[in-house]
Amino acid sequence: MTHHRSSSPLIPPITRRGFVAGAGSLTLSFALSGRAAAQSEESGVVDQTAELPGSLSKAPFLDSWIRIAADGAITVFTGKAELGQGIRTALHQIAAEMLGVDPQRIELLTADTDATPNEGYTAASHSMEESGSAIMNAAAEVRAILVQRAAERLGVDAETLRVEDGVVIGGPEDLAYNMLVDGETLHVRYEGRGRKPDPATYKIMGTPFPRTDIPAKLTGAPAYVQDLRLPGMVHARVIRPPVSGARLAEFDQAAVEAMPGVMAVVRNGNYLAVVASGEYQAVEAKRAAEGAARWTGGIALPERSEIYDRLQASAAEETVIHETDAGSGFPVKRLKARYTRPFQMHSSIGPSCAVGLFEDGRLTVWTHTQGVYPDRKAIAELLSMEESAVRLIHMPGAGCYGHNGADDAAADAALIAIALPGQPVRVQWMREDEHLWEPYGSAMVVEANAGLSSEGKIVDWTYDVWSYPHSTRPGGAGNLIAGNLVADPFRLTPPTNIPQPAGGGDRNAVPPYDIPGARVTKHFVTDMTLRVSALRGLGAFMNVFSLESFVDELAEAAGGDPVAFRLAMLDDPRARDVVTAAATDFGWDGWTAPAPGFGRGFAYARYKNLAAYCAVAIELQVTPETGAIRIHRAVSSVDSGQIVNPNGVRNQIEGGIVQSASWTLFEEVLYSPDRIESRDWSAYPILRFDAVPASVRVRPIDRPGEPFLGTGECAQGPTAAAIANAVRDATGVRIRDLPYSPKRLQTALRETEFS
Repeated sequence: MTHHRSSSPLIPPITRRGFVAGAGSLTLSFALSGRAAAQSEESGVVDQTAELPGSLSKAPFLDSWIRIAADGAITVFTGKAELGQGIRTALHQIAAEMLGVDPQRIELLTADTDATPNEGYTAASHSMEESGSAIMNAAAEVRAILVQRAAERLGVDAETLRVEDGVVIGGPEDLAYNMLVDGETLHVRYEGRGRKPDPATYKIMGTPFPRTDIPAKLTGAPAYVQDLRLPGMVHARVIRPPVSGARLAEFDQAAVEAMPGVMAVVRNGNYLAVVASGEYQAVEAKRAAEGAARWTGGIALPERSEIYDRLQASAAEETVIHETDAGSGFPVKRLKARYTRPFQMHSSIGPSCAVGLFEDGRLTVWTHTQGVYPDRKAIAELLSMEESAVRLIHMPGAGCYGHNGADDAAADAALIAIALPGQPVRVQWMREDEHLWEPYGSAMVVEANAGLSSEGKIVDWTYDVWSYPHSTRPGGAGNLIAGNLVADPFRLTPPTNIPQPAGGGDRNAVPPYDIPGARVTKHFVTDMTLRVSALRGLGAFMNVFSLESFVDELAEAAGGDPVAFRLAMLDDPRARDVVTAAATDFGWDGWTAPAPGFGRGFAYARYKNLAAYCAVAIELQVTPETGAIRIHRAVSSVDSGQIVNPNGVRNQIEGGIVQSASWTLFEEVLYSPDRIESRDWSAYPILRFDAVPASVRVRPIDRPGEPFLGTGECAQGPTAAAIANAVRDATGVRIRDLPYSPKRLQTALRETEFS
């Protein structure tokens, strides 16, 4: 194996001394417990009983969040990652508003294990609740402390002073923030002394603000980890087994090492990778290595037609998660339904990538993981290194939406970089790597049963959901592909049955309506057929699709209007507001089909039953001859608490509607007992431009002064159900199995015609 050491300068690690160098600068420090470092955000719940707001409970020192340098530069830190959701921009606005400075003066630094607080994963729509709340309160307190210090220096009452662009004015002398800090000024715990401005006076929060991450992406400048090029960088490709569980029996290593440009072949047990000086040379070496390797064994998969029956027949941990007292009504009509969702991919447009550098005993990995701290822990365990010797720096990746291949690509880069000290190693997955090896979203089954009274009201409700786990993130080295393939493999951390109130497979399984005699049971199955983990929204997409489809079925059986039927069961005024707003903006009352084959559908949910409220109305057209569904209009209303960037909220809902349309209409992992068949886009089709809804309209409802509720994952479930309900309205056919592919729709229409 040949090693080449680069003599070119590389991006240096940030040291504490280098980062805070300069007299009069504010010191950066952290107070992070081991428990905080290991905390998973997948639970979907922000601890509202914590002593401090948001992530201040994990990093309570103000200088963990705000730095003011001697030259006046202001740096704000977040442990959350920019995944394309616009969180950099929103957090930027919050900091600028609370500090009273021009946003252009603030630099925002995101997830980096050497520089930012440990906020676990960027997941579950928590960034605003956790990091947004922390930065808002920390910045308000920083402002209060500096104004008080100015008052003491000037000998005036702090109430007579005000801040304009980081300068305290109103006294005998103007004092800029950087004139009021020294090394330890803000190395103090947050105490809640900062009074936040009245929302009515906000100038930056609540207004549209240009996305700070967009210009580079639009102009082709380096924006993604896929774009990263370091001096002397070499290229690697990983050779995976043909099926999970296969073992490398034979490999002609010498033949691959002799290929042009090949610098190294890295083999560790069943883990195999090639490194070359040029990227295409690495691709050619990968193809040759695949032909030179002989694998044996492997885990056989079930027939795809058996998956739902197998899921329901598997041993499961059963938990009743919701139960209400019986009402006084008597059912005169009973409805039963079974809904299914297949395994689905994150389907990231850009396959995963990471860059690793091992130099002077320290490992640095640039990665688009959603959790730099948890992934660092897993990589350190994989390599038997101290966590302090491993640094992970987040860079955006071209696709995310949960636990995709990012963590595994980071582990690849780390494992290969260790074998080539001093050499930056870029690991780029191929399309088939991403499709075949990313952790999928779990297949699920729901069975619902409810009774209607003679007055058309629901009098009892039984709901059961079967699901595999929805989070197998690292964590531990055994949760990484590489950790399972190395000579001394690691064990998978037992999957967590994420509890209510948010839940995992049972997220949003509890109906948001006032229903007597309701009983909801989750069946948690850990005997996984395929590798699964967190896909955006976890079980909420399936449960809202099922629950809101069933509510529509009940409304139809009761002879009621779907919107009025829902409103009659909703007491929460904020829920009623979003339902009413979406229906009004759609023109629900008085709507008539403009032509044959048109239909309308409506759905509502509050994400996790504790976060953002969202209602969606859909108008679509079905072409029976082809089974094609064309969404003409999507209208939505959302209440995610106090709005920081209205355009950001709209973008998130628009993106959620488009993503959900893709899940609902197209996406399904295909496989046979021998292998995964969905190795490319032809076998895993996603929404294309010609299928994007022709019109999407979003009405955000602002709640100034209210807590942030998060936005990113609240639209997917209501969109799926609204599509299902609109298809029923257009065709008279109720389809309970996802996706609504042309073939499935044609079959359903044909069966109805001849039944």
